[in-house]
Amino acid sequence: MTDVTSAKTARRPHHWRRDLIELAALCLVLARLRIDILTLQTHPLAEGTVDEFLLRAPASLPAQELTRQISGAGGTATWIERADTHDLVDTPTRVLSLATRTALDAAELPLALRQLLGRCTIHSLPAVSITGRPTGESAPVEGVLEETVMRLRDPSGGVISVERPHLPFTPTEFARARALVELDARLGPRVPRSEDILTLPEGNEITVRRADRSDLAAARAMHDRCSPGTLGLRYHGPVGDADRYLDHLLSPRFGRTLAVQTASGKLVALGHLLWDGDETEVALLVEDDWQRRGIGSELLGRLVQLAEEAGCDSVYAVTQSRNTGMVAAMRALELPLDYQIEEGTLVITARLTSATELTRAAQLPGATDERTAAQPTDARPAQRSEPAERARR
Repeated sequence: MTDVTSAKTARRPHHWRRDLIELAALCLVLARLRIDILTLQTHPLAEGTVDEFLLRAPASLPAQELTRQISGAGGTATWIERADTHDLVDTPTRVLSLATRTALDAAELPLALRQLLGRCTIHSLPAVSITGRPTGESAPVEGVLEETVMRLRDPSGGVISVERPHLPFTPTEFARARALVELDARLGPRVPRSEDILTLPEGNEITVRRADRSDLAAARAMHDRCSPGTLGLRYHGPVGDADRYLDHLLSPRFGRTLAVQTASGKLVALGHLLWDGDETEVALLVEDDWQRRGIGSELLGRLVQLAEEAGCDSVYAVTQSRNTGMVAAMRALELPLDYQIEEGTLVITARLTSATELTRAAQLPGATDERTAAQPTDARPAQRSEPAERARR
């Protein structure tokens, strides 16, 4: 939510109408309510038109009342969400900015799609499972649009599924999403190559950098040097299967990975930020000989910073209560933490600063969103199924 002025807030309603007469009637209603129209996009469909407004409305006006007034002017299927700073940028500039981010970093594609399409859930569905079996997930080159669901062919294999619970996607939104995916396919694998050199307390220098599938051999060699206990704490399963997960974990399609290497070039730690639908997982692995030197905390802090920059409300870690290093690193973030025990597995969720700010904003007068008012906020960790399997990913 963006406060446009101290007395007004911006909102993003979408609604369906039949003709220009209804649009004129709606504009008159908005004027009577002292609402400013900042931007308007129209999306013609086979039957009717979807209008997307960016409005500056009095903070005292409830969302339900705005919906009622729009319905009275002839609009149907109204969907309102609070705007953010990205919505204040004109659409061509915003799309070009998202394309630039995607061009620089393959891991940006899911984030760019979410910012392009608003509140939605994005899943990357691989063509081959972690165990090497075909999943059957595929989509035609041109993609598939089915009302509230898009299925786009993932350039790295499999499908990118985009869903939102209410308003159907328009052909314009579908075309923009396809264009981003096609850009990603043309550019191929890529990851920023910036590096940070840090000095540990004992004087050794380490390098922290982004990692991808080109680091697969070095990551497997690190696995070979790790003890079964360390691998068991990280992957929550048979340690012999640990190497199977690396190809997935190092793929930029499923998130971002940070690597720590020594002055000799040896990989000694990995930190993963994994996109998990509406949620974001963090996971760490530090080689035994390099533990208790602050490397895990350094990686976790950087992963949380990446999550905040991506607009994530929270991050969660799946671990075990005896993994004191991970528990201590999460506590050292000095963020609000929620703990959940599921079948002997500990799930720690950290609520990020940006989420706290959004919560405060949602408590302002008129901040109720009719899509969420009818549904209580769920405790995400309690709803998460098979946490150990997610951690192994």
